[in-house]
Amino acid sequence: MIPTVKLNNGIEMPVLGLGVWKVPDDVAERTVAEAIDKGYRAIDTAAVYGNEAGVGRGIAKSGVDRDKIFVTTKIWNSEQGYEKTLAAFDESRRKLDLDVIDLLLIHWPVKQKYVDTWRALEEIYSKGQVRAIGVSNFQTHHLDDITAVSSLVPVVNQVEYHPLLTQEPLRAYCEQRSIVLTAWSPLMQGNLDIDVLKEIAAKHGKSPAQVVLRWDIQNGVITIPKTTTPARLIENSQIFDFELSAEEMAQISALNQNRRFGSDPDNFNF
Repeated sequence: MIPTVKLNNGIEMPVLGLGVWKVPDDVAERTVAEAIDKGYRAIDTAAVYGNEAGVGRGIAKSGVDRDKIFVTTKIWNSEQGYEKTLAAFDESRRKLDLDVIDLLLIHWPVKQKYVDTWRALEEIYSKGQVRAIGVSNFQTHHLDDITAVSSLVPVVNQVEYHPLLTQEPLRAYCEQRSIVLTAWSPLMQGNLDIDVLKEIAAKHGKSPAQVVLRWDIQNGVITIPKTTTPARLIENSQIFDFELSAEEMAQISALNQNRRFGSDPDNFNF
């Protein structure tokens, strides 16, 4: 069983999930069903991925009770603002074919819009149409803007996070405010040919990917690696039968180069 973490509104979220970025709709259906069959209980999608319908079909196809699956989706940049967000959420819910979404995120902090988008998320949450609301790709100043006008604190902040981009100031900020970080692109888009990772992996009889995912978990960060390969689904989930030492954790964190494989939230063409 994959462990869960309690979010700041009291609900439980699995610490490991499946990401489906760039996965075609039909492949998403198959992969989601396979992942659930292999023990995954959290699926992370987004409107812009174009596969919400496939994710919904995969969940239905799995045969596992809906209330045992934690589903995250996101409001895309072009649909931000109060009214447009409400409409975009209704469309996501229709495509997923789910009455209630577990977690709804603002995908990126679009300037002059993300505060109004957050107001819409609060409205959706107040109606019970989502179980939790959060953000993605928010820096500390974006979070300050939201918390200055809202009594609700995001439950998670989903950001690019891996050994080459440890984001320690942001992680500390979120930890102080009970905002759980979630790591997207945790495996650095496959750039795992790093001696330290290979050496630690060999000690534990694990792969470098498993070591990185374990490092996420031990840092209190939820992780959502993407794969469509059944063998990798299994490999990525086999990270709860070993533990990294404090020294190994420090060695991995010391790899930080502040290197992004994705976009910079402060320099992004919204």
